[in-house]
Amino acid sequence: MSHVETTAPAPAERPAAKLTLLTLTAMVVGSMVGAGVFSLPRRFAQETGVAGALIAWAIAGTGMLMLAFVFQSLAVRRPDLDAGVYAYAKAGFGEYLGFFSAFGYWASACVGNVTYWVLIMSTIGAIWPALGDGDTVLAVALSSVGLWAFFLFIRRGVKEAAAINKIVTVAKIVPILVFVVLALFFLDTDVFAANWGGADYAGSLFNQVRGTMLATVFVFLGVEGASVYSRHAERREDVGRATVLGFLSVFAVFASVTIVSYGIMPMAEIAELRQPSMAGVLEHAVGTWGEVFVSVGLIVSVLGAYLAWTLMAAEVLFVAAKDDDMPRFLRQATAEDVPVPALLMTTVLSQVVLVITMFSDDAFNFALDLTSALSLIPFLLAAAFAVKIALRPDRERVAGQVTRSELVIAAIATVYTAFLLYAAGLKFVLVSFLIYAPATFLFIKARREQHRRLFSPGEAVICAVSVVGAAVGVIALALGWIEL
Repeated sequence: MSHVETTAPAPAERPAAKLTLLTLTAMVVGSMVGAGVFSLPRRFAQETGVAGALIAWAIAGTGMLMLAFVFQSLAVRRPDLDAGVYAYAKAGFGEYLGFFSAFGYWASACVGNVTYWVLIMSTIGAIWPALGDGDTVLAVALSSVGLWAFFLFIRRGVKEAAAINKIVTVAKIVPILVFVVLALFFLDTDVFAANWGGADYAGSLFNQVRGTMLATVFVFLGVEGASVYSRHAERREDVGRATVLGFLSVFAVFASVTIVSYGIMPMAEIAELRQPSMAGVLEHAVGTWGEVFVSVGLIVSVLGAYLAWTLMAAEVLFVAAKDDDMPRFLRQATAEDVPVPALLMTTVLSQVVLVITMFSDDAFNFALDLTSALSLIPFLLAAAFAVKIALRPDRERVAGQVTRSELVIAAIATVYTAFLLYAAGLKFVLVSFLIYAPATFLFIKARREQHRRLFSPGEAVICAVSVVGAAVGVIALALGWIEL
């Protein structure tokens, strides 16, 4: 592959491929509607009843809408910043935290990609037992083939891949909407009422709601998709519009899928369904064809989401390398505007995590929760940056007048993401450090390429905290305090 990349013109000299509002919105919807929505019935039923689910969606919907507004506002106020999440963290809190944000967001996307393959194999495993729940040797081998097949496809060009994603986005929304309509038609009010309080589950209503938080984060990941691809937008204002349009399009769908499922089966039975649990719920309502219908829709949906996430992950590494925050080899791209080294690195990490899932007790939920946990620091830094520019706007860089409502929205988004870190719990914070700490070697390599001082005093403190956190994580795994 090297002969292609080295002969390509420098990234700064090549115009980025341009995307319309419709395509950007489709990328937001395509990246949000993936594996998560098909797993919602079981995940929520394991934690709470209807009342808790309604509260959880109200909190998640409000918090994520605030984040969507934050990305919309930042796209307008700081049009000089590309690659969204990463660029905002760097501008607000320095290069090292910006690097962590870029790496964390990228790693989150890679781990999220693994959930897609696990769920596909688990779906097929219903008729091919050798695939189990998507975590057997055969399942991992077949997933690996798919992983590298997509690498070769995406390598052909960004615009081609984005156009296909737009088509797939439409195709995968249909079975989800059909599920909601059929579930409403077959809804049993007595079953729904019995599932209202979640009486069979230990813990307070607060703890029940807290237990659903990482699942809601996972399904909303991708709300920042248009922001990540801001350099490709035909018009800068389309970035914010696509973000909010995409969010509003899927929020009602996600909440509906969860709530109507409580009217089909007792929640204890939903909690025991194999993933994708949406298929099991519809099978209970209409028979075997319902399971087949959802399973086919899931495979289309997941492959589309995988495409969108892989594109976004590679884009973050590429732009970070262009800004000298990642090693220079990651800024190489083909004449078709495909950052191949970044794409290759994305595929390799997904492959590594895919192998690790064979050693997890619940491969899908582990990958889902880790994906959410890794994304929280980038989201928190972006929201905090919005607060910062609202309180102390840089007049030379900030476009327009920052309003009081923008400050309130940014503050709510910051509090929400901080609460999510608490909800994630110590286990996933420590496992996140295991991924963050080794990434510092890439930061050091980039600094050495520029013949710069490796760390400022503040950066050295952050590095020390991440290394200590990773060391505690290793000890906790070794002693069995936490398990994968």
